Amino acid sequence: MLLCDAAESVNGKLYILGGGWSQALVPDLPINMSLAVKIAVPWDQANYPHTVTATLLDGDGNPVEIPRSDGEAMPVRNEVQFETGRPPGLMPGTDLDAPLVFNFHGVPLPAGGYVWELKIDNEPMARAAFRVGPPTRR
Repeated sequence: MLLCDAAESVNGKLYILGGGWSQALVPDLPINMSLAVKIAVPWDQANYPHTVTATLLDGDGNPVEIPRSDGEAMPVRNEVQFETGRPPGLMPGTDLDAPLVFNFHGVPLPAGGYVWELKIDNEPMARAAFRVGPPTRR
């Protein structure tokens, strides 16, 4: 999983812009970000549906929520289901690629530390940490 400015999944490939960052300098302004994910589906898990969830957590591990237009708060998360089929003649034991992209637009975040957590079928699989705000001095 890679944190980036923008990404697309086209014809089984990931196209990534501004990938690999871990610092957003300006707090409280809406930012766009994407998660580019390449899943290696085990051969024996092909032809079964899987659920992938990306959730933004704060520095304490709590889900980040942002206000909706109706005043209610909603978590910054996305969930998709996918199923990868085995092509004819695939050698048993061969992993199958499943590229996915999660796009998040206009997310206002106060200064602090954050982590994107990726779960597949409710099992934690990857994390990508980043900070919002000016760099800290040592």
